[in-house]
Amino acid sequence: MNRKSYCLVGTGSRSFMYIDALFGKYSKYGELKAICDSNPVRTGYVESYLQKSYNIDNIPRYGAADFEKMIDEQKPDTVIVTSMDRTHHDYIVRAMKAGCDVITEKPMTIDSEKAEHIYKGISETGKQLRVTFNYRYAPRNSKVKELLQQRVIGNIKSVHFEWLLDTSHGADYFRRWHRDKKNSGGLMVHKSTHHFDLMNWWLESAPSRVYADGSLVFYGKENAESRGVTEFYDRGTDANITDPFALHLDHQERNRELYLNAEKEDGYRRDQSVFSQGISIEDDISVIVKYRNKAVMSYHLTAYSPWEGYRVCFNGDKGRLEFEVIENAYISGDDMDPNRVDIREQEGFHNKESAKITVHPHWEEPYEVAIKADDEGGHGGGDDRLLSDIFVGAGEDPLGRAANHVQGAKSILTGIAANHSMRSEKPVDIADMILHYPALYKSFMS
Repeated sequence: MNRKSYCLVGTGSRSFMYIDALFGKYSKYGELKAICDSNPVRTGYVESYLQKSYNIDNIPRYGAADFEKMIDEQKPDTVIVTSMDRTHHDYIVRAMKAGCDVITEKPMTIDSEKAEHIYKGISETGKQLRVTFNYRYAPRNSKVKELLQQRVIGNIKSVHFEWLLDTSHGADYFRRWHRDKKNSGGLMVHKSTHHFDLMNWWLESAPSRVYADGSLVFYGKENAESRGVTEFYDRGTDANITDPFALHLDHQERNRELYLNAEKEDGYRRDQSVFSQGISIEDDISVIVKYRNKAVMSYHLTAYSPWEGYRVCFNGDKGRLEFEVIENAYISGDDMDPNRVDIREQEGFHNKESAKITVHPHWEEPYEVAIKADDEGGHGGGDDRLLSDIFVGAGEDPLGRAANHVQGAKSILTGIAANHSMRSEKPVDIADMILHYPALYKSFMS
């Protein structure tokens, strides 16, 4: 068995999915040789975590300025990128130029210019890029793919897709670095890249024209004041005791060590108020997407819902497929902190994860389709299946779940076009939008 070697850049909370995999379940398939981050407090916490959890001493730690030095000294086969979204392209290309393949968290990057940079890097180096779309691996989403491949409702003509983020998970994007569109591309890129990738995969097509309209209507200072909310979370004040949107970093070890204690190094604050100034992303967005296969999707993202999940309805020339999922909320790095004030608990609401697929054939009785009941772990059971695919190997995969830079680009281009459309208040043809990015354009149009 060929045991591959890895280095990782970006030691925020999402990195622990890969850290735990390589020192735990998948340790015989791969070795994590070193970690890299701009903040030494965060890498220090990872080192202490490995000592306590896996009896691993002194994992090599590097600062962001020593990224190439890490690769030169450790000589990994692959670099895993879990840094801030706006930095993905930089680390991807630098790793490739240093001789490594790359695995990156979604989104691949946040705009067309950075995507072109990645495409050029791949062309110049011949290295491979894997983009980790874990929602493809959730059994419930895979079952939808199977049914559509079997053409149980014929040719897809239109889709309605609604995604709801609740006031626990959804709010979290307005506390941290994601709240600045320059860092994340907004929810249309950071979050909806999941959803747009699913649709590309389900439809076996790619977007061609996008129209979008969206605003910040719930979070932010002005929206709070218009609802009469005058006291809200501000660390160290009485308000953070009763504010249901407060996140108490000192209540959970990982949040405390990765963020609260690391502030002195870079000033990054993980627990900003969702009702403060400085938010440049939208929380309520509608999108219409025309696909190359002529199907049309209406999509809506709401980031302040009382429950979390998604509904997708496919209309075909032989019937209709309805898919509804209620998800458990997840806050990156929070790990269900029992001391957190949670608005859902205050309202007596308890979210229970469930999924339902119903097929409505023309002129026949509708029927429900059974879904595997082993959807344990993050993203509907997708995370561990993705990790197995990455570190062990996919084997036969008739659903085509593994994604490279091509699928990574197609997923973000819907969101990037949506951002362009919201600014211009006009529809955006993706081919026109990327016309001046030749490598990206050639790949997308092929």
